[in-house]
Amino acid sequence: MLQIGNYNTLRVVKEVDFGIYLDGGEEFGEILMPKRYVPEGTEVDSEIEVFIYNDSEDRLIATTEHPYAEVGEFKFLRVKAVNQTGAFLDWGLMKDLLVPYREQRSKMIEGGTYLVYIYLDVESNRIAASAKVNKYLDNVMPAYDEGDEVSLLIAEKTDLGYKAIIRNTHWGMIYENEVFTPLEIGSYVKGYIKKIREDDKIDVSLQKEGYEQVDSISQGILEKLTEAGGFLAVSDKSAAEMVYHMFGISKKNFKKAIGALYKKKIITIDKEGIRLVK
Repeated sequence: MLQIGNYNTLRVVKEVDFGIYLDGGEEFGEILMPKRYVPEGTEVDSEIEVFIYNDSEDRLIATTEHPYAEVGEFKFLRVKAVNQTGAFLDWGLMKDLLVPYREQRSKMIEGGTYLVYIYLDVESNRIAASAKVNKYLDNVMPAYDEGDEVSLLIAEKTDLGYKAIIRNTHWGMIYENEVFTPLEIGSYVKGYIKKIREDDKIDVSLQKEGYEQVDSISQGILEKLTEAGGFLAVSDKSAAEMVYHMFGISKKNFKKAIGALYKKKIITIDKEGIRLVK
């Protein structure tokens, strides 16, 4: 079934001077793709992946352009204009994305950048955005296991650390003392489920917890040791920032890894650093 505000693979049913028409099924009929978007060599009965949205006259239009986000996703977007209807966001397509006044947390201003959720109004079949993001999050039970790898959208800096949106579904918290590199609001990073608390609040980490990752980390440390000629001026006493800068891991995981290598008599550890055993 065709999904408005998302990517669809549709069949070309006919070609006209001003573009092509695609098969939108019984519910939506034929959908126009203007000529400027039609890939060279497209023929009748071929299939093409397109994004479906409403044009300025609320007709469904197909495009091969890529919006910054699609329906069901959160994104930081910039306001291009404001009028009596609401705020209009630049989302990478010719028609800007409307945030009605009722969906604004506070009055949006031209040039400002805001976190919004992109949704489809089921009554009008129009795509819109909402800055009231909390109502679209934490609505289902967390179906994660500790250690699961997840995508994170860094959404807000707080006194505790950073709030992040997990897989477009839940809020998560990355604690300040576990952040070893600058995080940019609006950026997407890979993270791991650290803990799901009794109140269903979720703690996330930028590095996988536990001993299951020691082997891969140990291999990385050994590779850097070999490249450096067998010695690195870093140890379990080094600052966490230095460890992260050198290996891209937390000090906690670094200590586990070099401890495992030490027990296997692969390295020695002293106040100057770590050395490969010859």
